[in-house]
Order: sequence, then C-alpha cells, then structure tokens
Amino acid sequence: MLGLCPFLCVTKKISGAVKIGISVTLVMGAASVIAWLVDNIILIPYDITFLRIVVFILLIASLVQFTGMMIQKLSPELNDAMRSYLPLITTNCAILAVALLTIQDNPYTGISFTLAEALLNGIMSGVGFMIVLIIMAGIREKIESGTVLKSLEGLPIALISAGLISLAFSGFAGLHFPSTPGGY
Repeated sequence: MLGLCPFLCVTKKISGAVKIGISVTLVMGAASVIAWLVDNIILIPYDITFLRIVVFILLIASLVQFTGMMIQKLSPELNDAMRSYLPLITTNCAILAVALLTIQDNPYTGISFTLAEALLNGIMSGVGFMIVLIIMAGIREKIESGTVLKSLEGLPIALISAGLISLAFSGFAGLHFPSTPGGY
C-alpha cells in the first residue's frame, strides 16, 4: 500500500483519479530514468551508494517542482486543476520505491535494469498505480450512491474497500510464469 495518501485523497471521483494517475505515471517514468542515470553515472563510480535514498528524494521533489513550473507555463487551466495534486505526488513513497527498485539488481538473474527497462518499469508501475486508483474511485462512487452505516461513512468504508482490493491483488503474488516454453 505504498502511496496511500493519494490513494485515499483523490479517489472520490474517477476524474481526479485519472488526473493524478497520469501525473504519477509521468513522474515515475522520469524519476526511474533519472535515478538510473544518477546511480550509474555518479553514485556507483564515486562509491557513494549509501546516499541513494537522500539523493532520490531530492531528485523526485525537484522533478515534481519542475513539472509544476512547466504545467504553470504551458497550461494555466491544467495548473489550476493539478495544483492540489502536486504535493501528493512529491510525498508519494511509491515513486521513491520504484526509483529504488529500478537501480536494484534482479534477485533471480543478478542483472540490473538497462536504461530502456528502467523507463518501461517506471511507466508501467505508474500505469498500475493509475489502474488501482481508478478501480478504487469507481468503488467509492458506487458506495456513495448506496447506503452505508453511519459509523462507516467516509474513510472507514474506504479503508475496508482498500483492504478487500489488496486481498484481491495479493492473489497475483502466487503466480509463477515459467521461463521455458511449454509450461512447468
């Protein structure tokens, strides 16, 4: 449940979920590429990999601020719509997790991502996050149109729904895809 704050804050309407989902996807893709470049060009050669978390947090915060400035210059209407979402993206730990996973060696092969794989990993992680946001927004819109116990209105029913969604997605954790053609 990385990224819980935007997950609960913007999933009241599907339109808000789509907006932040697209923004997170773009930032995750860019953050993955920048993290890969910084790690391979600066941190590893100078043997300062112990600074990864601090450097990546600063990179993500700078990237989001730069994105905000670009949106403000290019589209004032979009800037007004996205103004409240940018702080949520800055503090989204899912973006930091994807950046850290991008530079990590694969435990099965011992090989790290290439630059193209880092970009693809960041974008597809963002798409997955957006899908979950849209699913949660759809569920919350449906719940709003129904009747819920007074004590469960608002955040409690959202947390129960999030728990049920996480149980459903945890079923994918046991799937194993064979590396050889023909199956197991």
